[in-house]
Amino acid sequence: MKLTKRVVEDTEPGEKDVWRWDSELIGFGLRVKPSGYKTYLVQYRDEQRKSRKVTIGRHGVFTAEEARGEARRILRAVARGENPAVEKAIREDEPTVDELAARYLSEHAETHKKPKSVADDEHKIEQYIKPNLGSFKVAAVTREDVARLHHKLRDKPIQANRTVALLSKMMNLAEVWGWRPNGSNPCRHLGKYKEKKRERYLSERELQLLGQALRELEQPSPEPMRVVHSVGRDGKKRTIHVKVEPVYPPAILALRLLLLTGARLGEVLTLKWEYADLERQVVRLPDSKTGAKVIVLGPPVVKLLSEAPRKKGSPWVCPGERGPGHIRDLNGPWRRLKAKVDEIQDKEQAEGTLEEKDRVNVSDLRIHDLRHSFASVGAADGLSLPTIGALLGHTQAATTQRYAHLANDPLRQAAGIISGHIAAVLDGKPAGKVVDMPNDQEAVR
Repeated sequence: MKLTKRVVEDTEPGEKDVWRWDSELIGFGLRVKPSGYKTYLVQYRDEQRKSRKVTIGRHGVFTAEEARGEARRILRAVARGENPAVEKAIREDEPTVDELAARYLSEHAETHKKPKSVADDEHKIEQYIKPNLGSFKVAAVTREDVARLHHKLRDKPIQANRTVALLSKMMNLAEVWGWRPNGSNPCRHLGKYKEKKRERYLSERELQLLGQALRELEQPSPEPMRVVHSVGRDGKKRTIHVKVEPVYPPAILALRLLLLTGARLGEVLTLKWEYADLERQVVRLPDSKTGAKVIVLGPPVVKLLSEAPRKKGSPWVCPGERGPGHIRDLNGPWRRLKAKVDEIQDKEQAEGTLEEKDRVNVSDLRIHDLRHSFASVGAADGLSLPTIGALLGHTQAATTQRYAHLANDPLRQAAGIISGHIAAVLDGKPAGKVVDMPNDQEAVR
């Protein structure tokens, strides 16, 4: 009897497995479990005349005709001397992407990467790679599978690109470990999403306000209690007096160090007194994101550290408020600092010394923007990009290149000279002339 849709659907389950074999394609059959589960399969004999079975798939996932086509393909492979049942068993034992991720983290990331980078990798693996590809056999992952994952994260372009880059590294290691053929990385040739780099630098006005806010936070609050008005569930207004807690002094110190050194947050929070050589105006970090690093200190930083109080028995420049460790984060003090900037501007507006249009918004300012601002001030003041890169501890020149447009480049100065000359003539004014300045720079007078 030929296995057709009608025959398959009319076959009822029994107390034991029910078998139906196709009358036209020898070896193609149907198994019906007592539960009613219907599966297509192929039975054949290998070169040693041993009976083998290969499951094609469940009825409903495969139609009868689709299963027949797959059965023909398998039987043709048998005719060529292949053994599909054994090959399938081998494939089923192949490692999955879940197993690849575990080996990547234990044998590569934890050995070669910083703890923060390992944590970032773990996040991408758990959030994006495992849910989408975890059950896939490593050798079976295709470029289409990777493209589908990349597309799924299109609303997070930076995360999408970083996730595929991580997966690409994992697949390269899979080749090294013999889990994929050489040169088969499915992440190759996949285009990246355009990333919009965030460039947020502090203006002079913002720097002034942050400085004023820091000074005010360092002073004892003139109003130890703050009045807060709230509305209860009954709709009645209530007045609550909330104690104003001072900002922990080492947190203020940390914020000042971030502003004055361009150092990374982790470098400041984990700074030990033994790393600071104030006589030579340097801090020598035994480890950082880019390895051992020397931070050169300007005179204001040397003065700041010289006058900073030390917590008895603590090796940390920014010790924690409780316990023997250092400050873990600056989220609370950072919010207080930005809120204080708003308070200062509110007061200036109330006094009539600040107009609404001149108000600055620091709500989008991140702690890491202080590092960018340190570099932008250097670029605007004419320091070379290699010098700025050395101060920040950049190992790649391309990392510092983002500040190039802030520098006083000669072309911009030349354009100003020429356009200034032409504009003066057009306006009927005497054209400016170029004179030699004492500092060897050209200017228009």
